[in-house]
Amino acid sequence: MDDTDPFTARLPFAWGNHSMTGPSADGVWEGLRLAPGLARADVAVGTDERASLVVQGGVLRWVGPSAALPAGYARLARRDGGGLLATPGLVDCHTHLVYGGQRANEFAMRLAGASYEEVARAGGGIVSSVRATREASEDELFALALPRLSALLAEGVCAIEIKSGYGLALEHERKQLRVARRLGEALGVTVRTTFLGAHALPPEYAGRSQDYTDAVCSEMLPALAAEGLVDAVDAFCERIAFTLAETRQVFQAAQRLGIPVKLHAGQLSDMGGAQLAARHGALSCDHIEHLSQEGMDAMKAAGTVAVLLPGAYYTLRDTHLPPIAQLRAAGVPMAVSTDHNPGTSPALSLLLMANMACTLFRLTVPEALAGITTHAARALGLQDTHGLIAAGRPANFVLWSVGEAAELAYWLGHNPAHTIVRQGRIVKGA
Repeated sequence: MDDTDPFTARLPFAWGNHSMTGPSADGVWEGLRLAPGLARADVAVGTDERASLVVQGGVLRWVGPSAALPAGYARLARRDGGGLLATPGLVDCHTHLVYGGQRANEFAMRLAGASYEEVARAGGGIVSSVRATREASEDELFALALPRLSALLAEGVCAIEIKSGYGLALEHERKQLRVARRLGEALGVTVRTTFLGAHALPPEYAGRSQDYTDAVCSEMLPALAAEGLVDAVDAFCERIAFTLAETRQVFQAAQRLGIPVKLHAGQLSDMGGAQLAARHGALSCDHIEHLSQEGMDAMKAAGTVAVLLPGAYYTLRDTHLPPIAQLRAAGVPMAVSTDHNPGTSPALSLLLMANMACTLFRLTVPEALAGITTHAARALGLQDTHGLIAAGRPANFVLWSVGEAAELAYWLGHNPAHTIVRQGRIVKGA
């Protein structure tokens, strides 16, 4: 536990080895199989060759064939990898992890035939989570989010995005973002915080969408940015949420503060959000079931990542597939994420999302694995530190008890993570 957080220290449950207090991973990790396409070796590793990873000071220093280990590392402690498959630490690049309550009742409503929009217009949806989040204290939100994050970390997640957007008022958005920061510190995981004040219209602003947008841009965002709580800014551009003009206003406010943007785009309809986001150099456009060729072309030109969220697609029983073949042809990088949220994707397994991306969206296995590592890191602006096994990066990697990489997207309800190294610490395994 993190002794600097007295609340964490008195929590009435155990978190295994998911704290930041595991032993150092320094040494030579040898006899490993590198997952294809997910490592940049200093010396080329043959298809059937075993590889070594050198960790010093919590940083990867060398990657290459075990037989070619440089003499300068020969005296370091050795760790036998036993032929385990090595991948970078997983990256969950789109989550709404911090919130109060749950919305299982809405799940039942949808099963009875109600649409997402009907649920929202009946007072459910995002606004119901807003009520529960506002009622919860910061410590209560932390206690609720901790087991959710712990479940993701147990599968090898080493970096995660956590959005606000269930407070919809300065004090409550601040509360969510503070909890996100605390989670990263308590569990020793890279957390990127995203301000999603433009998520839904709070009840006190009913019928005054522009007034609320003005408050997001002139009051909430500047205050939270000044407190160091905002790594990126997001908005929900949709018929039941914010217009293209309101979204543009939010993006402009973010850019005045030098904060990167991303967008919930094209989930229910194509409003041209992807083109707008790309014009503002967005890190990612997320959902994108309804994405035009113009949107794809703009994303490609801007280097914007397409974030696929099969959990929401599945839960909503959607039938309108994202344009995977066109994204592939256009060369737009595709990430995959849990979209963990209480309403439409209560998912706590990134490996399951990789399977669903393959099964529902027809991604190939290499695409799915890049989607939860390399491309997911790019969607968070972490492409220089996460998502790839390479020298010079913090030691974030996972060793898997599988015969081949395809098993990571094959099994349902199985976690083959044998050893997890996060931020240079061994948090699972030996």
